[in-house]
Amino acid sequence: MTLTLILMRHAKSDWAHSGLADHDRPLNARGSGDAPAMGDWLRAQGYMPDEVLCSTATRTRQTLEGLSLTAPVRFLPALYHADKDTMLETLQQATGKAVLMVGHNPGIAAFAADLLAHAPDHPRFDDYPTSATLVARFKIESWSDLRWGTGRAEAFVIPADLT
Repeated sequence: MTLTLILMRHAKSDWAHSGLADHDRPLNARGSGDAPAMGDWLRAQGYMPDEVLCSTATRTRQTLEGLSLTAPVRFLPALYHADKDTMLETLQQATGKAVLMVGHNPGIAAFAADLLAHAPDHPRFDDYPTSATLVARFKIESWSDLRWGTGRAEAFVIPADLT
């Protein structure tokens, strides 16, 4: 069996609200436009999740809302600024065949790099900018079987690639 991970960093957030806690920062205008564009790209490519794992932060929730997907969502506090090991443990508990995970840097970049056997040929993969999305396939029966270095990158895209 092949399982699919769609790994997305939240869209561009707004730093103008100096009194807000980091967890509560919303998307800025660019991020509010990038999220729907990424949702359109996912639909056009046929990358539709059947399960979503999302950080509880405002900017990840707003990113997910902008994608306009219909899959069931679990908002997980553990994904807020999670490190790569926490992200792996979280994904290993997933049940969907195509899972979208929405999170934050720097953890998401490290997670993506260590999951793959070979990095995609994209100049922005290492820094994983806002709204960056990796689609990776794994030849495993269950997410509980997921191990480092076993994924095959099928796609990696950032909003600038879509314009």
